[in-house]
Parts: sequence; structure tokens; C-alpha cells
Amino acid sequence: QVQLVESGGGLVQAGGSLRLSCAASGRTGSSYAMGWFRQAPGKEREFVAAISWSGRSTYYTDSVLGRFTISRDNARNMVYLQMNSLKPEDTAVYYCAAGSSSAYAINSHQYPYWGQGTQVTVSS
Repeated sequence: QVQLVESGGGLVQAGGSLRLSCAASGRTGSSYAMGWFRQAPGKEREFVAAISWSGRSTYYTDSVLGRFTISRDNARNMVYLQMNSLKPEDTAVYYCAAGSSSAYAINSHQYPYWGQGTQVTVSS
């Protein structure tokens, strides 16, 4: 089992920045990719970014490419999502997820472990 706890969400004006953090505990000795997903009100959960176990491979959905950066610190069991140039359409609950393998994935079904989510609200 892997437990995940997100933090860092909040209210920010358009154009601003936030840094989300995800702390992992439990089976942290295993090698697993990590991902960030988000869900806006009335919409399905969508993929945002993913990073491989080594951190050498990352992938982003087109809408955040160039604005968001995913990173990880395996020594501290932490994953981060730096969000810059935020837009009102980025408003959502953001979830951290741990994958079932070391390679990154974009399908939520490939992530068996999820955090409780953190709210990000971007005002115009």
C-alpha cells in the first residue's frame, strides 16, 4: 500500500503560480511512476502530468505544456507540480497518484493509489 497526501493548493489570481506537493508513505521502497490528475466541477478527472520513477521521463497534457513542471525527490518520497501562468480553466481539485510500474502512464486506470486531492482555484 502507498499513502499519498497532497498539499499546496489555494486561491490565486490568473497569471500567478502555485506549487503542489505530494508526500508518499508506505511501500516507498518500490519503484513507481507518479502522476497528477485534476477534476473540475461537472467534468471527468483528467490527466495533467506524469513522471517516471527515475525522473528522467516526463509527460504533460497539451493544455499545461510549458506552464507546469512535474518533479520528484525519491530520497524524500515527494512529488511536486510547479504551476505557472495559471488560468481560470486550471481551477480543479488536483490529485496525486502512484502508478503500478516505474514507467509513466497517462491512463488513470494505471494508477492504483490516490491522494485525497487539493483544491486549486484561479480567479480571473
